[in-house]
Amino acid sequence: MSVSLSPFNHPHVSLSSDHIRLLFGLKLRQLRLEKGISVSELAQRSGLAISYISEIEKGRKYPKADKISSLAGALDVDYDTLVSLKVSKKLAPIADLLRSKFLTEIPLELFGIDPSDLLELLAGAPDKVSAMIRTFMDIALSYNMSVERLYMTMLRSYQEINDNHFDDIEAEALRFLNEYVPGNQAVSVSLLTNLLKTRFNVNIALFDPAVQPELGSLRSVFRPESGTSARGTLHLNTTLSAAQQQYVMAREVGFQYLNLKNRPYTYSYVEVDSFEQVFNNYKASYFAGAVLIRRDVLVERLTELFAHDTWNNERFLHLIESFGATPERFFYRLSNVLPRDFGIDQLFFYRFNHTPGHTTFALTKEMHLSRQQGPRGMVDEHFCRRWVALTILQELGFMQMHKGFTGSLCQAQLSTYADTGNTFLIISVAHPHRTDRTDGSAAQNMSVSMCFAVNDTLRSKMKFLQKTPLSITERTVNEACERCGIFDCRERVAPPTVLQKKRQTEAMKASVSHLS
Repeated sequence: MSVSLSPFNHPHVSLSSDHIRLLFGLKLRQLRLEKGISVSELAQRSGLAISYISEIEKGRKYPKADKISSLAGALDVDYDTLVSLKVSKKLAPIADLLRSKFLTEIPLELFGIDPSDLLELLAGAPDKVSAMIRTFMDIALSYNMSVERLYMTMLRSYQEINDNHFDDIEAEALRFLNEYVPGNQAVSVSLLTNLLKTRFNVNIALFDPAVQPELGSLRSVFRPESGTSARGTLHLNTTLSAAQQQYVMAREVGFQYLNLKNRPYTYSYVEVDSFEQVFNNYKASYFAGAVLIRRDVLVERLTELFAHDTWNNERFLHLIESFGATPERFFYRLSNVLPRDFGIDQLFFYRFNHTPGHTTFALTKEMHLSRQQGPRGMVDEHFCRRWVALTILQELGFMQMHKGFTGSLCQAQLSTYADTGNTFLIISVAHPHRTDRTDGSAAQNMSVSMCFAVNDTLRSKMKFLQKTPLSITERTVNEACERCGIFDCRERVAPPTVLQKKRQTEAMKASVSHLS
């Protein structure tokens, strides 16, 4: 979606009655303050009660026409001026916010915010809140923030504050498994196909990106149908791997089983209409992960893996393969299970894409359940080239180009940040992302990594971290070349400009403090 900052750019969206009350109250309060009139004085002039005027200014009451006339006369303004939705420059950002879809589409209750409390906050300090809103708007405009990016950022924050674990979806997934998949059998493509067709009246069709190249970047498209018994048709990309096809179909079952009506119809977003749509997509995706990788089975096998004295890359790859999952899907499921079932909640997940032979790496996904260091989107800076997530991509590209390697690589690394001393266990898997590009672009590889803060909890759960010498490579790393003080680093690709500027500023401050 290319429209920038959509939540704040809807001047023609009509206001709800709640928002009209708030806007009227804000205008009344501003006019009163501009004229230097107290609430009690306004009450005396208008003949209205002090408590009633306070309720109006907080957006809780909207006066009748005769009382508006009394207030307008007391403030020496026209009736039409007071009731008009036109506001002053100070209140313009709040008015823009109210006219947007933000307050109506964002489910504030998810974040523990009562909408009435937010309205009272706006009413209580309109100047400061306006400045804050304007700041957010300017930042978003500066970075050309799209609606999709805003909603996805909000979703990621919601996942993080809940440790990416939701008992209600886990319960629905377990109910589905008990109903349709007895024992610990795997959920097969044939079972999913049968359920979609017979239980949910969803047809299955294929599309070939070689014939329709404009659809090449989409894994699937759902087309709802009306006037027939079928709910719709799920169109699958013929280039999907077995694991990808299985996941897409399980996700579609999630939409149907959870009865999620407001949803995207393409696997990759073409357009985002609301946060509810993004949130429902997440629910269906979570459901798919939970039915394909059973929680109880995963906990059992992770317990076995953590009990080994040494770390083994091939053993970990075999674990992923045993679930028939892609590395990304497996890591994502780990983030659902580890906090709740193992107490390992200081972790983060990230994904990098890389074109072999190139020197740039794109951070394409991130989720932080740890408040400590970890990769985050950077502007005009270079990620540390000592990160295993990047070195494994370089190694995979080399093996593909010179040894004909077509599989996946796994590497683990204990990374200690030079600036803070924080140490993380990083487990990274790199594999071909797309090798059959239909749009003429170069093939890409992908690395997905799960990172754990090394602390007493982690050591108590993972036996291979208790044995010395460790069976895992240890490296000193940093955040970005521009911020790094390891000056003899052979992997450096950019000078430490940010660090140098910081030190210059510190030296200047020190000199200023010594002036007499």
